[in-house]
Amino acid sequence: MAVAVALAMLQRGNRWLLQLRDDVEGIVAPGHWGLFGGHLEAGESAEEALRRELVEEISWRADELKEWFTHANSDRVAHFFRGPLTVEPDQLQLLEGQDLTLVTLQELLSGAVWSPRLGERRPLAPSLRLALQRMVADQSLGR
Repeated sequence: MAVAVALAMLQRGNRWLLQLRDDVEGIVAPGHWGLFGGHLEAGESAEEALRRELVEEISWRADELKEWFTHANSDRVAHFFRGPLTVEPDQLQLLEGQDLTLVTLQELLSGAVWSPRLGERRPLAPSLRLALQRMVADQSLGR
């Protein structure tokens, strides 16, 4: 049975908020940049799960989240949402992961992002690459 997750592409100006995942075995994409979010619990909708995860991971309550797209394979169903980040990153409390940062589309397209906390570039997680592909496709279609 596929695991269901909800992920947020949060935008502030022309930049997007990323989470640097922990460097621990047993998690998806350890040490890679990804999106905030996580697994749906029993009885939760994707949006409810995402709102809960944002509070758990960065102590922030999103005002506006819009369903963006869903990607499914044999292992996982990922529900992607977009919304505005209504606070500066320094107002967020990082409770999960090892760093967070705002990045431009150009930085995302480079395939690796600088971690201010670690002082090095780290690659993008597969789920973030999916979101990036969709973002580029949407822009080319004028959405």
